[in-house]
Amino acid sequence: MKLLRLGQKGKEKPAVLDNEGKIRDISSHVEDLNPHYLNFETISKLQGTDLSTLPELPSTERIGSCITKPGKFVAIGLNFSDHAKESNLPVPTEPITFMKATSSINGPNDDIELVSGSKKLDWEVELGIVIGKQTKHISENQSQDHILGYCLVNDISEREWQIEKMGQWVKGKSHDTYGPIGPYLVTKDEITDVNNLKMSLDVNGKRMQTGNTSTMIFNVNFIVSYLSKYMSLQAGDVITTGTPPGVGMGMKPQQFLKAGDTMKLSIENLGEQNSKVVTL
Repeated sequence: MKLLRLGQKGKEKPAVLDNEGKIRDISSHVEDLNPHYLNFETISKLQGTDLSTLPELPSTERIGSCITKPGKFVAIGLNFSDHAKESNLPVPTEPITFMKATSSINGPNDDIELVSGSKKLDWEVELGIVIGKQTKHISENQSQDHILGYCLVNDISEREWQIEKMGQWVKGKSHDTYGPIGPYLVTKDEITDVNNLKMSLDVNGKRMQTGNTSTMIFNVNFIVSYLSKYMSLQAGDVITTGTPPGVGMGMKPQQFLKAGDTMKLSIENLGEQNSKVVTL
């Protein structure tokens, strides 16, 4: 299933794409795509529903983030060896883990804020994992039993705040609008091989990132198992898994986002995002 949320900010309705590509309102079955409903039981009930009987929503409405109010927004850094190289950092021997504030979550086509004092705003197309049930101290071969689905994430990063300011990366990763998610939460049964999905990101129509999840250093199952050793994961938690090379920080000379710039990013079978950078 491809689940999404439509409507004005704070007033989104949960929805699903039916077999004909029509958007169906599922608010009679779930209140919202939040941790209370993002579980295997909900998906099973929806899969047993005749979607054609549900109200159709107009495709012209704003698409919100495909998940709202997750308990955690966890991120993996430098998960592509080429990206580590362009960042002049060693290839990790185990996952680098940091958090993005959940308040950074944004709709897939919403504006990205360029705030006063920001000098090095950057882009990162990433695969997001959505957890479907309590996950704690699991083995790698148990990971799929805990994964509800996947989504497209743009891990927007302010590099000066991330790297040149003291402390952890979270400061450069967590401002409002720095976490576009969606358009869809795609349940795992829709993905033939999550470890072989094409990825791309364009800025102002120019291709910047081209990659494939097959070249991730640590794959999806390993990441979920690894994180579960250090923190419990709950239904609705989002894990974003790292970006391929082609970020602005890695270019010579470096290139960062400015007001008016547009981004288009996609991952095979997970949809597309289109956003614009605006001055706050």
